[in-house]
Amino acid sequence: MPITFRKSFRIFPGVRLNINRPSWSITLGAGRGPRHTISSTGRRTTSVDLPGPFGWRTTRNRRR
Repeated sequence: MPITFRKSFRIFPGVRLNINRPSWSITLGAGRGPRHTISSTGRRTTSVDLPGPFGWRTTRNRRR
């Protein structure tokens, strides 16, 4: 079983710094409404929780 590491810090209300072994990311947005995540690997994700068990997410990767 691989060893994993993941930690999340709240910097300001609505802003989180997420750290794991290969990269880090910043998430903007809290509670209801959209959340935007920008990763050090170039991945950008926008997600929204919808009523019930539904949600919407789109992810874009940086072109190399």
